[in-house]
Amino acid sequence: MKKWILSTALLLLAAAGTGWYLMSTQAEAMTEQEVKEAVEKSAEEADEKLQTYEEEGKNPFGSEKRQNELTDSDYQSYIHSMSHQKVKADKKWGFTTIHPERIDWLLEGLDQTTLTHKQTYEEILTKWHAGDFSTADEDHNRIWTLQNGNVGKATGLLSPQEEAQLMQKRKN
Repeated sequence: MKKWILSTALLLLAAAGTGWYLMSTQAEAMTEQEVKEAVEKSAEEADEKLQTYEEEGKNPFGSEKRQNELTDSDYQSYIHSMSHQKVKADKKWGFTTIHPERIDWLLEGLDQTTLTHKQTYEEILTKWHAGDFSTADEDHNRIWTLQNGNVGKATGLLSPQEEAQLMQKRKN
């Protein structure tokens, strides 16, 4: 009986390991050209979405809220949902494609409203505006902490291949 339990446990462990290996190598299997094409397609889709929002009189996040109406909760929600494009986390609620127009809009809005955590938002958005996402996982977790997060803490950054695969699945 013990041998059967041990054999079954080893078999399950091997199957789980094989599944994890196949999933992790699948992301790395994308060529540089495929990654580039996925990123370009995602950027085009985001541009189209932003154009639609503008035509509908909405902000770059699809809401009717204006910059001078933004609250700490809005900033946290917008930054958090954009950070999901770059970070590894067990759970991710919300997704918004990172786009320069969105970052610029949020940066401009900082001068139009009073916010408790304005400096935090400004630090994150200024880095992102410069194209620096090297600490997006830490940025995510700063916002996640402000939101009293207890599930979905970022554990690192996605590889370019993982990010491209995510972008193929999610559109916003």
